[in-house]
Amino acid sequence: MAHPLTASLLHFFDRWKSFAALCAAMTEYAPSSLKRAVVELVRHSLLQREDRALPAGSAELAAWSEWNPAAGFFHLSTKDLAFEADPAKLFRALVRLAKSKPIPLPIKRYAKAKQIPLPTPTTDNEFARVLTQRRTWRKFSVEAVPFASLGQLLGLTSGIRHWVALPKIGSVAVKTSPSGGAMHPIEAYLLVRNVAGLGAGFYHYNAANHHLELLRRGATSRDIARLLANQEWYGSAAFVVFLTAVFARTRWKYDYARAYRAVLIEAGHLCQTFCLTATSLGLAPFCTMAFADSRIERALGIDGVSESALYVAGAGMRPENGGRLANILGGAVIE
Repeated sequence: MAHPLTASLLHFFDRWKSFAALCAAMTEYAPSSLKRAVVELVRHSLLQREDRALPAGSAELAAWSEWNPAAGFFHLSTKDLAFEADPAKLFRALVRLAKSKPIPLPIKRYAKAKQIPLPTPTTDNEFARVLTQRRTWRKFSVEAVPFASLGQLLGLTSGIRHWVALPKIGSVAVKTSPSGGAMHPIEAYLLVRNVAGLGAGFYHYNAANHHLELLRRGATSRDIARLLANQEWYGSAAFVVFLTAVFARTRWKYDYARAYRAVLIEAGHLCQTFCLTATSLGLAPFCTMAFADSRIERALGIDGVSESALYVAGAGMRPENGGRLANILGGAVIE
């Protein structure tokens, strides 16, 4: 919590003003005291000096004016979380938590309400089998993922199926996952490590022409672990997909902060489509929210504000022994 005087100082500098103007407005305080306060606010980046360059991302964040402060605060304050790298330590912490506070029930019941039994869902069709077989994998075969499988997976997940012309507005894309206003803010980038016929490196998926665009050659298991918050078990994945958002697309149509929710949800839509499609292809998919935001954004060459990493998925070939989950509590697991 900030001292009320801090709020008064920040309110005073709502636009460019001189230190002399501050002293004239707050005569009840000594200039030396005000100077110390201003220097501290500058040091903590709460105030900016006119004679110095603005921090990286300031111009991009200013474009969020319709969404700020709510969306901007949430976006920046939830980035670059320091995840626990030791699974055993994390498990011990969860055990202590469970002893002090019972784990919440995963369901809700209305015991006094009338109960109406539903027909048992059938699982003897292809779609149902894909749904029931989908899970998060943490072990992968050393076999390379076929290039054709990668193409099928990206095309059905992120590819544009067709365009729709809107009179007097322009054209919007149609994909296999829904998007608010058909703005489709989500982009897909790949770290490729073990795909047949494709060199290791970082790529961007061009959804319009179904091409991969090489950004940088070279990618290793160590790169995967470093970018995925030290989740070493994903290092043997054949490839990783970074789902980013180009926020201006959604912001163009929806000029209120609630639209930020839609962007996050759309990343979830695409990721589930990815996991189901990968499952249907016999691959071993995973998804995670534990990742190093800024490291990924630097690796991809995006600024983290106008375009930012939101979600990470990946896959490999299934291991021969089935690779049952070895560490269900490690990282930010999404089963």
